[in-house]
Amino acid sequence: MGLVVADLGGTGLTMERHAIGIDLGGTSVKYAVVAASGRILFSGEHGSRAAEGADAVLEQIIKGIDACRAYAAGAGLELAGVGIGTPGVVSADGRTVLGGAENIAGWENVPLASRIEAATGLGTVAGNDANAMALGETLYGAARGATDVVFVTVGTGIGCGVLIDGRLFRGYRGRGMEMGHITVKCDGERCACGGVGCLEHYASTSALVRRFRELSGASEADGREVVRRYEAGDAAAVRALEEHWMYLSHGIASMINLFAPQRVVVGGGISEAGPFYLERLREGVRRQMMDVCGAETEIVAAQLGNRAGSLGAAGLILGKEA
Repeated sequence: MGLVVADLGGTGLTMERHAIGIDLGGTSVKYAVVAASGRILFSGEHGSRAAEGADAVLEQIIKGIDACRAYAAGAGLELAGVGIGTPGVVSADGRTVLGGAENIAGWENVPLASRIEAATGLGTVAGNDANAMALGETLYGAARGATDVVFVTVGTGIGCGVLIDGRLFRGYRGRGMEMGHITVKCDGERCACGGVGCLEHYASTSALVRRFRELSGASEADGREVVRRYEAGDAAAVRALEEHWMYLSHGIASMINLFAPQRVVVGGGISEAGPFYLERLREGVRRQMMDVCGAETEIVAAQLGNRAGSLGAAGLILGKEA
């Protein structure tokens, strides 16, 4: 089920507010009980059943919430509510997933907050998953102290959050910042979103694995396997990662040219492959960006790893949003 990952710190723990943070992805549901200070007291993870449709995914979210509630009850903690970071575009009131989550079947016009509240009795707020990651890193991680930041998550898809003058920018009614669907190959293949040549289709971890399989003939592989084979000098893995870096660096350079941020924070499982991953990405971005726009931009790794989404989602409830 779950894992206690932080020292409870002795007396005074219950004086803090606590919330459940849910990080929903195309592969897994990560869940955590989070204190307002940013401590994760309990966490766990299980599959999202994304291919089975909205009802199956909701069941998995509720399963994670139930695990968190059981922990909180045993620890004598009162929960302020549930925050959920989800792929796709979320309504401005944080209640409904409007669409745009191609990696989850049927995840469109889903009254997410209402469904969770009805099942659990806990007040619920939802937000885009990349924005949740951005909020977590702003409050507790690699973006602390910065006012202008681009956040990029590389996983099943590609997500993006942007901090401008210390506030998360989402576009009109929260419908923007879909970096995964900027065009990097005008004559490219069709993306799941319906567009052609999208960054996500060429630079996500899913795309990396797909390309490796095409080049190697392997029937099964995941991102970790591609990285392992790259480090061993496997030709197919080397070529697949080189292409991955090329497309991703073009996407990030475009964001730098648009926003001239202080930092670009790169997260997602593949970003934790090792120092070589980010260095190769930096090299590609430097070649592609306008020097005047990126002169003061640092490209850094997310500090919170897989915890960022859960921390940021809980922040939606704990009143910590930037």
